[in-house]
Amino acid sequence: MMNRQELPLRKLLEFRNAWVGWLIFAVAVAVTILLWQVSIRLVEDRTEARFRTQSLQLKSAIEERLLNYEQVLAGSAGLFAVAGDVSRDQWREYVDKVDINRYYPGIQGIGYVRRIGVRQMAEHISSVRANGVPNYLVKPLGTGPYYYPMVYLEPGTERNRRALGYDAFSDPVHRRAMERARDDAIPTVTAKVVLVQEELGEDQASFLMYYPVFQGGEVPEIRAERRMMLAGYVFSAFRMNNLIDGIVGLISPFLDVRIYDAGVAERQNLMYGSNLGSLDNEFSFEMSQTISHGGRDWLLQTRSTPAFDFLASDPRPPIVLGSGLVISVLLFLFVLALIRSRLMAQISAGRYRAITEGAANVTLVMDRAGQALYASPSSLDILGFEPDQVQALSFEELVHGDDWPQLKKGFDDSVTAPGKQMPVIRVRIRDAEGRWRDMEGTFTAMLSVPGVNGVVLSLRDLTQLKAAQSELHRLAFYDPLTGLANRQLFRDRLNHVVSRSRRSGEPAALMFLDLDGFKRINDTLGHDSGDELLCQVAQWLVGCVREEDSVARLGGDEFVVLLSRISGPDAAGKVAETILRRLCQRMRLNDHEVGITVSIGITMIPHDSEDAGTLMKYADLAMYRAKELGRNTFQFFTPAMNIKAARRLLQQEELATALDGDRFVLHYQPKIDLASERVIGVEAFLRWHHPEKGLVSAQQFIGLAEETGLIVRLGEIALRQACIQVQALERAGFESLKMAVNLSVRQLTDSGFLDMIRQVITETGVSPERLELEMPAELLNEDPRMLRELLVSLHDLGVCLILDDFGTGSCSLVALQQLPLDVIKIDHRFIRDIPYNVSATDVASAVIALARKLHLTVVAEGVETPQQLSFLKSHGCAQCQGNLFSYPLDEDALIGFLIRQYERPLIS
Repeated sequence: MMNRQELPLRKLLEFRNAWVGWLIFAVAVAVTILLWQVSIRLVEDRTEARFRTQSLQLKSAIEERLLNYEQVLAGSAGLFAVAGDVSRDQWREYVDKVDINRYYPGIQGIGYVRRIGVRQMAEHISSVRANGVPNYLVKPLGTGPYYYPMVYLEPGTERNRRALGYDAFSDPVHRRAMERARDDAIPTVTAKVVLVQEELGEDQASFLMYYPVFQGGEVPEIRAERRMMLAGYVFSAFRMNNLIDGIVGLISPFLDVRIYDAGVAERQNLMYGSNLGSLDNEFSFEMSQTISHGGRDWLLQTRSTPAFDFLASDPRPPIVLGSGLVISVLLFLFVLALIRSRLMAQISAGRYRAITEGAANVTLVMDRAGQALYASPSSLDILGFEPDQVQALSFEELVHGDDWPQLKKGFDDSVTAPGKQMPVIRVRIRDAEGRWRDMEGTFTAMLSVPGVNGVVLSLRDLTQLKAAQSELHRLAFYDPLTGLANRQLFRDRLNHVVSRSRRSGEPAALMFLDLDGFKRINDTLGHDSGDELLCQVAQWLVGCVREEDSVARLGGDEFVVLLSRISGPDAAGKVAETILRRLCQRMRLNDHEVGITVSIGITMIPHDSEDAGTLMKYADLAMYRAKELGRNTFQFFTPAMNIKAARRLLQQEELATALDGDRFVLHYQPKIDLASERVIGVEAFLRWHHPEKGLVSAQQFIGLAEETGLIVRLGEIALRQACIQVQALERAGFESLKMAVNLSVRQLTDSGFLDMIRQVITETGVSPERLELEMPAELLNEDPRMLRELLVSLHDLGVCLILDDFGTGSCSLVALQQLPLDVIKIDHRFIRDIPYNVSATDVASAVIALARKLHLTVVAEGVETPQQLSFLKSHGCAQCQGNLFSYPLDEDALIGFLIRQYERPLIS
C-alpha cells in the first residue's frame, strides 16, 4: 500500500510528469490576458462615447435655452409693435403672464430701454416718477445727445429696482451689443458683465441680450434709417450660474464644465465653472465646442471628473482577469489530480467504522423493528433521560406526530441502503420536562458491522443554536434601542425596492430624517432622556406609514423611511407633511417639557437614481437643504443640490489647505472712547489670503469652518496672532491698547477651549488684562450651568468678556445679571438705521440705558455717519467703532493710524 510520502509534490510538478498540465496552464493564462485587454478597450470606448454624448447634449441644451429666451424677447418687442407704446402696468402684466420663473429659469428680469434725447430728459424723469418710481434718476449722466435708461424691469424685485434708470449705453460692453442690435436689427448678446443689481460681494458672471424696437413697429431696411427710427430695446439679464447650473445638473452632473466668453480659454473670460474637476487638474477626456448666439462666441469646455470615471468604471475587466486566472489554476490542479490518480494507488479504508459520541449529539442504535438498543450518555444532558430510560421508552412516543412519518421513512430507506448515510431530517423531540426541542438527525444502517449490529441515529440539538441564530439575526438587522431596522437591513430592503421599481416602473420614495435640536436635549437632559425621545419618535414614525413601508434608524438621531409604492411626488409630500405634524409636538422628559421637530429630505425612485448608495446621498443632501431653509420642513432632491455639495466639499478642502499653509492674517479696526476721543483698543478681524480671490473676509468662510469643525484650529490661530500683535504694540509704545478677538459658539463649547486660552496666554506672554473676548449673543442659549462655569473661569484669568450682537436673538436679562460680563456691543443693524428709523433709535437708547443700569460698558459697532455718532454721544454710549473712524487695517497701517491719532483728535 502506498502513502502520500512516496510521491512528494516537487516530484509531481516536474515537467516530465506534468508537461500536459503546464501546457494547458500557459494557454489558459495567454487567453485570459488577451480577453482582459479586449474588455479594457471596450470599457474605455464606451466611457468615451458616453462623455461625448453628454458633452454634445449639453451644448444642444444651452443653445436651445438661449433660442427660447431670444423668442421671449421677440415676443416682448412684438408687444411694442402692436401697441405702439406700452405702459408700466401693461409691461408688468405681460411679464407676469410669461411666468419666467416657471418656464424660463435663469432670466433675472425682462426690461425695456428707451432712447431719450437731452431735451426730453426732464420730462422723462418726471413722467417715470409720476408712474410709481419716486426715486427714479438717469445715471450715469453723459454728454448725450441720447440716453438709454432702463425704464422697465420685471419682476419688480428689490434687486431689479436698483437697475432702473441705469444708462447701459454708457458702458462700452453694453454699447457695443446695443449698436450691433440696432444696426443689424438682430438680438445681440453682451460680453461678460456684472449686473448693476448685484449686491455687494456678488461677482457672478452675467450677460444681457438686447432686442431692438423701432418706431412704427417695422424694421427699416437701411442702416441709417434704423439709427434714426430706433425707439429703444427690450432686454433680458442673465446670471450664468442660475442659467447653467440646472442644465448641467440634469444632463452632465459629473462633468467639469467651463464656459469662456469670446471663444478664448482665459481666466478673465471665464463665464461659468462647475468646479467639479480634479484638484490636480487631471482628466481622462476633454472636449471643446463653440456656442454662437447673438453675435457672441462662447467656448464650451467639458472634462471628465473622478466622479464620472468612477461611475463609468466597469468591474468586468478585473472579473475577466480574476476569473481567467482562477480557471487556469483550477484546470492545472485538475490535470495534476488526474496525473496523481494514475501514479498512486487508492488508499484502502479502514475495516470498521468508529462510532463517535459528542456532548452535543445524542446517538441511538436501533434494531430492525426500530426499538432502541443503545443510547449515548449525552441523552441525559440534552433530553434529560437516563440512557436506560430511553431504551425502555417507545421512540415513537418521543417524536412529534407531524414529524414521525418522515423519520420512519428515513429509517426504512437506510435499511435498504446499508452503509450509506441518509439525508438530514429535522424533527421535534420531547424532553423529560415535556418541552419540544428542535433537532436534526441522520440514519446509517450498520446491521452487519460487528460491534454495532443496528441502525445508528445521530441527533444534534438545534434549540440553543436556533435561539442564538434568532438573537444574532436581531442584533445584526435591528436597532437595539428602538427595535427598528438598522442600516444593513434597510439597505437590503432599499435594494429590493429599487430592483422592483426598475422592472415595473412603479415609483417609490426614500426619506432621510434628522431631528432638529436633538443634541441640545441629549446634552442638557442626559442620554437616558435622549434614548426615550428616540424610542417615542420611532413609534410615531411607524404610525405614520403603511405596513408595507419601512422605517429604520441609521444611528444617532437619523432615521430613514422607505415608501415602497406611491403614486408620485405629491403622495410622498403628503406623507412628509403627516410626519411633520405628528412629530411637531411637545413631550415630557425627565420632568422637562421639550419640543421636537424634524427636517426631511426626499428622493424619488427610480427618477433620481437606481443606485441605493446614490439615493441615500441624494436624500441626505435634500435633508440638509431643509435645515438651511429653517428646519421643520421637507425638501425634494434636485440636481443643483449635488453641484452645491461638490462645491462645498471643494471649499472645505481649500479651507483645510489654507490652514495647513498658514494663509490667514489679522486686520484691526480701532475702538474709540467717546469721552477722551482717543483710541483705547482694536478689534481683530480674520482675513484669508486666497491664491485666486485675493483677500477674503471672514463672513465668506466662517460658516463653513463652523460646520466642518475647522473653526477650533482657526480660532486658536487668530487668538495667537492677536496676542503676538499686542506684544508688538507694547514695543511700539502703545502699552494701554486692548485687543478684542471674536469667538464662535462652537469654539466656546469645545472641551479644550479653556486649556487652549491658558496655553496661548502663557506661550505668548501677553497680559490677560489686555485681552477682550467677544462672544455671540446666541451663546446664551447653551446650558446655563456650563456657560456660567466657563465665563467665571475666563473672568478669573483676568480677560475682559464682551457680549457681541446684543439685541438679536433671545438675550436673557437674567443671564446679563448672573454672568460675569464686562461689556455689551449693540448690533450694527440697529446703528445702521439711526437716526432715520424710530424703532432703531428707541432700541439703541434703551440698550444703552439698560447697560448703564447693570454697570456694563456699551460699545456701538458699525458707526458710519456723524449723525449716528452724535446720537450715541448724546445718549451716553461709552465706546464706538466703525468706518467713520477707520476701516480694518493691516499691521503696518495700524501703527501709522495710531501715531496720527495722537497728533490730532479723531472726533471733530
